[in-house]
Amino acid sequence: MYDDNGIKNVEEVGAIAYKALAKAKEMAKPGAKLIDIAGAVEEFVKERGFLPAFPLNLSVNSEAAHYTPSMDDERALDEEDILKIDFGAAKDGFLSDCAVCVDFSGTHGNLIEGVEDALSAAISMIKAGVRTSDIGREIEKVITAKGGKPIKNLGGHGIERHNLHSDPFIPNFNDGSDAVLEEGMVVAVEPFATDGRGLVTEGSTCEIYQFAEEAGVRQQTARQLMAEIARSYRDEPFAVRWLAGTAQSKFSLYAAIQELVRAGVIEPHPTLVEIGNGFVAQAEAMVVVEKDGCRILTK
Repeated sequence: MYDDNGIKNVEEVGAIAYKALAKAKEMAKPGAKLIDIAGAVEEFVKERGFLPAFPLNLSVNSEAAHYTPSMDDERALDEEDILKIDFGAAKDGFLSDCAVCVDFSGTHGNLIEGVEDALSAAISMIKAGVRTSDIGREIEKVITAKGGKPIKNLGGHGIERHNLHSDPFIPNFNDGSDAVLEEGMVVAVEPFATDGRGLVTEGSTCEIYQFAEEAGVRQQTARQLMAEIARSYRDEPFAVRWLAGTAQSKFSLYAAIQELVRAGVIEPHPTLVEIGNGFVAQAEAMVVVEKDGCRILTK
């Protein structure tokens, strides 16, 4: 829950994230390298006195979330791709989160219309006292009317200071929850739709991690890396590419990362992929819950 001053701070990071999202969308064209988009967008918020709330997510086709480029990523967008751009800004622990979807070929229009219409329908329902399961029911109704399936193990979430994914969870279907929205809550509404099976699982790639706690590690490079992460990325998720130059080689950096994972120092956030290899669309906005409605903060 936020007071009026807190809402002003969240509104500020929401506005800059929305501008950064627009920049990413403008850069996202067939042939564009993901690493170039990520670097430019993350630098965009830094130049304006903010930090990324998490690494820019550029998830393609059956990837639903959490794909961010590696330090030497050569991956480029293809004219047949459907791209999810998910990003947020941070300042003094206040966080934002928003997303948009781009369909270069125009062949996935129903999926994109489904999530965009579902987002609008969900936002129109939000006010203090509304059950999250009722929002999920409406999201599913809109997505299925467009011929897609909601992804049932992804959804929206509360946002608190230094906590991007807090309660309440806002499902993309009626999950039967009795949780209700309360005035002053800041929540991200996040419909996902697919033409696959409607579930995601962890993929084979992971470039995003989050600090958990300091612990004893043997390797010197891992100890040095732990110190750098604890100093620079203690609160929000980070990308491995942000640590380029902290180790003698790419190999030693990734070896140190894995040692820190085994020691429980950092937690991995692998790429999430649709289990039926279906295409995935996403839309997301952050709102503050009010007595008789809500106000969009990512605009």
